[in-house]
Amino acid sequence: MEHLLRETVMLDYSDPAIQQLVALRGWRELDAFHQIGAIYNFVRDEIAFGYNVDDGIPASRVLRDGYGQCNTKGTLFMALLRCVGIPCRVHGFTINKKLQKGAMTGFVYANAPQHIFHSWVEVYWDGQWYELEGFILDKPYLTSLQQIHADCTGAFCGYGVAVSDFRHPVIDWNGNSTYIQSEGITQDFGVYDSPDELLREHHQEMSAFKSFLYRQVGRHLMNWNVRRVRRKG
Repeated sequence: MEHLLRETVMLDYSDPAIQQLVALRGWRELDAFHQIGAIYNFVRDEIAFGYNVDDGIPASRVLRDGYGQCNTKGTLFMALLRCVGIPCRVHGFTINKKLQKGAMTGFVYANAPQHIFHSWVEVYWDGQWYELEGFILDKPYLTSLQQIHADCTGAFCGYGVAVSDFRHPVIDWNGNSTYIQSEGITQDFGVYDSPDELLREHHQEMSAFKSFLYRQVGRHLMNWNVRRVRRKG
């Protein structure tokens, strides 16, 4: 498991801010089960759901931003896990863009790629791998979304969610896998030791012009939509 504990350019857990966070929270003093749970809850709920400038930013930048989406929150999650000695890896996918409808609107949604780059984190605990995806949406955002769509009692797809049971998604760590976007998966790229390795082989397919528009305009509109949903709850 040594290779699944290594620091990388993106998993920069020796960064002083990450080291300070781990020390202040006392995560090294916990057993492995509770380390996973405490770090998972931090990334899910204290790092808000939102869209960063790029999938390839390091964990320390995600922590400074204070928000992220599947790929960037996953990078921070992995860095924190490895910092306390929990082996982990990343699993890459694409998801259908309709999963993002609502967070994406108007010309941003119309011009978005049909298949959006996605990943979740897999953690090794008690002799078994667990798939952890439920950390992507912070609870205040998800709760607000459930209140807005109070009439939905079954499957739901949109606003960053793709689940079969919208009222009771499996998003809490109790020694189990967790999911929040898995119903939207369209392609499986397999597992990689680090996000650095995953991004060397796969990334969001987008023209240079569309990438520029996303960075400068699109993601800001998406973050505004996310904040609007969170306030409505």
